[in-house]
Amino acid sequence: MDSRPLSPLPDVSRRDLLQVGSLGLMGLTVPRLIEQAAAGGLQKGAAKSCLLFFLDGGPGQHDMWDMKPDAPAEVRGEFQPIRSSVPDIHVCEGLPRLSQQMHHLALVRSVTHDVMVHSSATYYMLTGRHPQPAGNLIIKEEPGNFPPIGSVLAQHRPLRDLPEFVHLPDIMWDAGHDLPGQRAGFLGPGFDPLVVGDPSIKNYRVPGLSLPTDVSRGRLGRRQSLLELLDRAPHQRIPEAAWNAMDDHARKAFSLLGSARTREAFDLSRESPEMREKYGLPDRVERTKGARNFGGLPHLGQCLLLARRLIEAGVPLVTVCSGRRRDSAWDGHLRHFPILRKSLLPYFDKAFPALLEDMHQRGLLKETLVVAMGEFGRTPKMGQVTVGAATSAGGRDHWSHCYTILMGGAGIRPGTVFGSSDKHAGYPADNPVTPEDVVATIYHALGVDPEMRIKDPQGQPHPVALGEPIHEVLAS
Repeated sequence: MDSRPLSPLPDVSRRDLLQVGSLGLMGLTVPRLIEQAAAGGLQKGAAKSCLLFFLDGGPGQHDMWDMKPDAPAEVRGEFQPIRSSVPDIHVCEGLPRLSQQMHHLALVRSVTHDVMVHSSATYYMLTGRHPQPAGNLIIKEEPGNFPPIGSVLAQHRPLRDLPEFVHLPDIMWDAGHDLPGQRAGFLGPGFDPLVVGDPSIKNYRVPGLSLPTDVSRGRLGRRQSLLELLDRAPHQRIPEAAWNAMDDHARKAFSLLGSARTREAFDLSRESPEMREKYGLPDRVERTKGARNFGGLPHLGQCLLLARRLIEAGVPLVTVCSGRRRDSAWDGHLRHFPILRKSLLPYFDKAFPALLEDMHQRGLLKETLVVAMGEFGRTPKMGQVTVGAATSAGGRDHWSHCYTILMGGAGIRPGTVFGSSDKHAGYPADNPVTPEDVVATIYHALGVDPEMRIKDPQGQPHPVALGEPIHEVLAS
């Protein structure tokens, strides 16, 4: 500890300290560096980063990539399968572009669990922890929730001039609550993601990476001077935990504000018009209609393009939701096939294949794990009711007993299929895979030992994953 005499500290209230610590950055959160553990437990892995593409609402396995053309009409649905760039893999006729990029991906067709509620199933898939640990189903963000992968990486792989965990466009919401598993839970808000909004809107600016309109450069300088004074103040002035959190948030905020690397990563104007069009520019200004009301996914292309830029800049984990805040875009209870044809597949089949091709051409797939998954799939039979929500004769309700996820890039054997479903894609026929296994596979591919421990506020250690990595899809 510095033994030099301390300068007198101005009379500053606790409220002032909190305001200085936040810097008015509208929700920008960063790791508390003083509490970060050494990189113990981290192992050398092929993937330096992860792009997690979350298909919120639950895409139908029958209508995307586990088609059953020989099943009865009420099971197989309205789409026909088409060949892909992998001889034995067929996908939906509405995915012609993706069909030509399947050689970059592995399919896991036997994911299964027992939770059919959007919020709780999302938590399960993003954290690898069952959402009913003590009788009460986890349906919203709570301080004691288990942290998602991005928050764990933020704690153990800190950066100086980039956010460690970015989420876009918005925090997902359903039935009156933000969906759990998106924020840091018991690791604390210092490890929440930076939520960056919709980069496809006109005059897009990232919340927190530019000065608020009411803060001048002079005021910012005065705040930094105050922080320098506080830096030399005795810890007895405020509780030590509050001191550390305030100081580290402030330091990281100043670093991000001044970082050319961060500003450049978020600047989509640096992309050519051709590249922006390749991913998909918004085809409408009016955004009040969600995807399930035929509002489409006009934001998706620029979200995935920005995600690629962030990965390229060095952000360890980026989560992209295919819908917007309240969409649950793939939740096909009603008008299932018309919505897929007009509102979902055209945007998805432009943006996601563009991402895969672009990342491959830039060499990013060699060091980036790409995962596309939803919280569950859809019912084997159209019109089948599982959760009591209105489901039309041509719709598919929630179904968690068997569905498919896609993995590709670093750490993954491309062009492989693991597991299979029964003749109606209702249950695994072999090699069932749990959300615990999915999360363990992601950690393993990222070079993180799934048995690495993190501590909750009570000091109790928890392994970051409870399942077994799916070694059959992992590169040797």
